[in-house]
Amino acid sequence: MPKTIKKDTIHAVGIDIGIYTTDFKNEFISLTDIARYRSIDPRITIHNWLRGRDVVEFLGLWEVLHNPDFKRIEFDTFKEEAGTNAFVFSIKDWTDKLGAIGLFTKSGRYGGGIYAHIDIAFEFASWISPEFKLYIIKDYQRLKSDENSRLSLNWNLNREIAKLNYRIHTDAIKNHLIPPELTQEQISYRYANEADMLNVVLFGKTAKQWRDEHHGKKENIRDKAELNQLLVLANMESYNAILIGQGKTMSERIVLLRELAVKQMETLSMVSMDGIKQLPGGDSEKE
Repeated sequence: MPKTIKKDTIHAVGIDIGIYTTDFKNEFISLTDIARYRSIDPRITIHNWLRGRDVVEFLGLWEVLHNPDFKRIEFDTFKEEAGTNAFVFSIKDWTDKLGAIGLFTKSGRYGGGIYAHIDIAFEFASWISPEFKLYIIKDYQRLKSDENSRLSLNWNLNREIAKLNYRIHTDAIKNHLIPPELTQEQISYRYANEADMLNVVLFGKTAKQWRDEHHGKKENIRDKAELNQLLVLANMESYNAILIGQGKTMSERIVLLRELAVKQMETLSMVSMDGIKQLPGGDSEKE
């Protein structure tokens, strides 16, 4: 079973339906919770659905479209038995023998059960009840709208933090790296050099290299950065200003800044976005 992190809960017709993620890109919905709309024994209901040949073909097609490691030859044998009276769909065999990723089981008193990628979960919900599926989709869309609003808010907030720290950063360069006898052209080059040093440490390329790879784009490398990258960039700029004040050479600072970036990116990769609160004046997220 992949490592999962609880993201949120859908509320549909009085039933709470858990949503988990494995990588913050793909989301999985609890089929067990959905099945409770119809049955007191969700597991039997789910496996009755999974026995259908058309369902097995749908699951196989989904894997082919989304999973390059899916074992298609083994699937053909698996599919031949689907729909017969003796056929029993085994999620363990589906994942272990065929390399499928769309379904998994999760143990535990709270949050345990059978989970499916949202594409598959909505198909199951339609089989349970088309009306119930619409309630699920409606609340799921609400969650995504709230999530997009939070991400937009925090992205813009951290972009502004990065801009403020950039001013601190450039002031430190002016005060500690630029002797009075340098020309304006040399001063401008010094700014660009320091900025690109941070770009290389965090993004692995200079601003020009990024522009060359994205012909015709109006954005720059930092405009396309992810939220975590912007947060680390802000910290790097502050830290670089301190290192400049301490008289560290660029080669020394590159090593120290890379250590900071690696450590902070690793830490942030383990933090759920649900832990980020809105700015004062907005509604706080539910615990």
